[in-house]
Amino acid sequence: MKEIAFSDFWYWMLVMAIVCYLIGCINIAVIISKARHKDVHKIGSGNPGAMNISREFGLKIGFLNFMFDVCKGGVPALVTYFICRGYVFEGTDILVSDLTRYFCGMFVILGHIWPVTMRFRGGKGIACTLGLFAFCLPCEQAWFIPIAIGGYLFVLFYIAFTEWGSMGSLIGVTAFSLWQGMIFFLRYQQDLTSGWVVWLFMLLLMINFLTWFAHRKNLVRLFAGEEHRTSVKKLYKGKRGTKNM
Repeated sequence: MKEIAFSDFWYWMLVMAIVCYLIGCINIAVIISKARHKDVHKIGSGNPGAMNISREFGLKIGFLNFMFDVCKGGVPALVTYFICRGYVFEGTDILVSDLTRYFCGMFVILGHIWPVTMRFRGGKGIACTLGLFAFCLPCEQAWFIPIAIGGYLFVLFYIAFTEWGSMGSLIGVTAFSLWQGMIFFLRYQQDLTSGWVVWLFMLLLMINFLTWFAHRKNLVRLFAGEEHRTSVKKLYKGKRGTKNM
């Protein structure tokens, strides 16, 4: 492993932040709706995300939207992993790639939720966040892949059985972050006071905060008993599900 000082690396992190934010600003839901001569902000819930696209244009197009957002959140993390995996921060055993993966993912999510290209009226970041977590650890070890798939299936089945789309998505994001936080706790249990490790856990916490904050209105409606349900069966049949996902 090669050591790298932050003074020799900070400007690369600045470039990563800018590039990843701009990647996050690319909203496929807007592109799809414009191609169909519609404004995604004026159809369904008005949310430029996969669920709203599914209700308006069908499950297949919604699935493509979802997979694009998953890759949008995960691919930048994957790229920075392969670029930085041979480096540790100077004077430590902390892998640079462990931090940069989530750093890049966070800025993609920021760009998705608050895109400058859409007057800061973006989506809610669930697919991007799930994509980030699905790519971050499986790129290290193949045996992490079944765990990631299991997490996706858990979210799908939870939503299918409870019809609480927003809550199922948030539970999935939280479960993924706890899983990955546990892996890093075990990996760096001898270095938990290192500033780099603290920063890594702060990034995981911030990613959670961003997705929960983006769903704050859904949570208010949920606790008030006013949240509409997301019916996977209705979406599959091409019928109208919830308006608020």
